[in-house]
Amino acid sequence: VQLVESGGGSVQTGGSLRLSCSVSGDTNNKHCIGWFRQAPGKEREGLVAQDTDGSTCYADSVKARFSISKDNSKNILYLQMNSLEPEDSAMYFCAATSEPIPVRLVVTGTGKPIASSFGYWGQGTQVTVSS
Repeated sequence: VQLVESGGGSVQTGGSLRLSCSVSGDTNNKHCIGWFRQAPGKEREGLVAQDTDGSTCYADSVKARFSISKDNSKNILYLQMNSLEPEDSAMYFCAATSEPIPVRLVVTGTGKPIASSFGYWGQGTQVTVSS
């Protein structure tokens, strides 16, 4: 499975961005896909994950501002980010599980995706939010 992120850039506080994750090699479209971010000096943070049944889990920190969608015909997963804040500045990654698995098994009790549950990773796209 190969994943390629795009859509990052620089925006001002309150702005929006839509990130894309192009997924290839997942011919059966069975893998759970997640979005993560990592700021310099911080641990990788899970944001949202979705399984092939469409079940979705969001981290509490972003559920009011971020949303996920998918174009099944193109196998592209989108992350719409609204009301961006400087604290959202980070490298954003999409990832896929190594096997078909329900999303509830790859998130914490509060819905945050667990990075170690995902075996395939993209190279990331940088998001910078200025005040």
